[in-house]
Parts: sequence; structure tokens; C-alpha cells
Amino acid sequence: MKIHPIRLKPNDDLKQSLKNFAHQKNIQAGFILSGIGSLKQAQIRFANQQISTKLTEEFEIVAINGTIATTGIHLHIAIADGQGKTIGGHLDQGCIIYTTAEIIICESKNFIFDRTFDAQTGYQELEIRYRDE
Repeated sequence: MKIHPIRLKPNDDLKQSLKNFAHQKNIQAGFILSGIGSLKQAQIRFANQQISTKLTEEFEIVAINGTIATTGIHLHIAIADGQGKTIGGHLDQGCIIYTTAEIIICESKNFIFDRTFDAQTGYQELEIRYRDE
């Protein structure tokens, strides 16, 4: 396992920055260990919805979870507003950093994560392969 800490700065796009990082470091099978920070705009696709919802206020990032690889990322995010109300869903492009985001990515050298179409779900889904295959 290899650990990759990353700090994003104001106005960075959270999802695009993580995609870029995966390509820059050639991460083949990674996952988020920890993720906190703040957003000044959120773009989240809620459960069973076809399109994302844009939220334009400041939020605390209370959690980010999911997989990350050069072949794609699948992340969920939980955010809290100024009153502590928490919502979450599928992270989409358009989540813009307010002050910072501190993300810790763990990379496994034993696996390769691919994204392949799954006819049953209709989505690109995680395909896990052992690296020595």
C-alpha cells in the first residue's frame, strides 16, 4: 500500500482535481481513506436521480468515500451546511473548494480497478483484477 496525501486549494474543482491526481500518479487501484474540507458550491447527484443538483452556499465536507483510478473514479460525499444539516450523494464535477480540502488516498499495488459497462445496472461499474493476472 502507498499513501498519497493531497491538499486542494480555493477554487479547485474537487472531482476534476482527484481525476488529475490519479493520472499524474498513475493510480491503478486507490480508495479514499479520509476527506474533509469546505466547498463554496456543491454539485451532487442524489439517490435515484438522473441529473445532479447544484447547491450554492458554503459547506463543510464531512466525508468523502469511494474508489479512484486512472480508469475512473466513483466517489460519494457528505456535506453539512451552516446549521449542521447534512446531505450526501454522488460527487459530480462542480464541487468547488472554498478554503481547503485535505484528502488522503491509499493505493493498493495488488489490484487494478477498471470501469466496465454492466448490462444489469446500466452503468460503468467497478471491475477488480489482481495485478498479476
